[in-house]
Amino acid sequence: MSVFTPVSRAELEQFLHRFELGELVDFRGIDGGSENSNFFVTCEGGEFVLTLVERGPVNELAFFVALLECLHQAALPVPYAIPDRQGQAIGSLNGRPALLQPCLPGSHVQQPDASHCSAVGDILARLHAVSADCGLARKTDRGVEWMQHEAALLRQSASGDASALLDEALHALEQFASFRPALPQAVLHADLFRDNVMFEGHELTGVIDFYNAASGSTLYDVAISVNDWCLDDANQLDPARTDALLKAYAAHRPFTNVEAECWPHMLRIAALRFWLSREIAARAHAEHEGVLIKDPDHFQAILANHRRVEVELPVSG
Repeated sequence: MSVFTPVSRAELEQFLHRFELGELVDFRGIDGGSENSNFFVTCEGGEFVLTLVERGPVNELAFFVALLECLHQAALPVPYAIPDRQGQAIGSLNGRPALLQPCLPGSHVQQPDASHCSAVGDILARLHAVSADCGLARKTDRGVEWMQHEAALLRQSASGDASALLDEALHALEQFASFRPALPQAVLHADLFRDNVMFEGHELTGVIDFYNAASGSTLYDVAISVNDWCLDDANQLDPARTDALLKAYAAHRPFTNVEAECWPHMLRIAALRFWLSREIAARAHAEHEGVLIKDPDHFQAILANHRRVEVELPVSG
């Protein structure tokens, strides 16, 4: 179970006394987290998710709270921080910043089809439309400079095809730098994987885990999503699912010619980012029993497959 900071029932009851939610009924840690500690919490007043933030500076939590409130006010299906009796949305529990949010309905889809991917493209475009105008900004701590630094470090111990892949990925980062000024910008989710989206059947009911959200090129967010939702069993892009996601996105915000030219580079960069972060996490938690360690080789394989990108962006005209 991926709970880095344990919480006892008595500690949680004391924390919940700040809210108008009634008495605690039950709670349990949530499996699958790799960065924060999360708990399902049942109170007389409903079902909630408690997050203890384990990574990142505390002063940035106000950004996440404001972003989610902005998206919530735009009627997007996202969690939002519940304020306590004093109107405070950010609390503290066992030395960690704590957020209490409503539990969204639905479950994760492990085998998405084209309709699921279309729904993801739709919600991502709507999210970008709202976040581009919300007046919020945050610099990511895992951007181009971070990737260049970490790829160079990994390159020192890599060999064979891994070494060649890193050289190619570093070249993709250099190419992206020339495109970046002309690419549309917004606040990105930056982690829109299958385990961060909820469905009831084919209806998308929630988007969760915004703790990697940051300002950036919207195309990067699209590439991150495609690299998870649209892969076949060989870690190659499935044309039907990729086309469904991209066309649903483009129905809200058409892609530009510059984005189409940058698309292969962006797919590689999105794969590189998660290859690197998973390598770092695997090394950091190798001896920590119970911590979910996601396989970095998965994204190394995706990056290798993106040496040839045959699914193009749908650009009209």
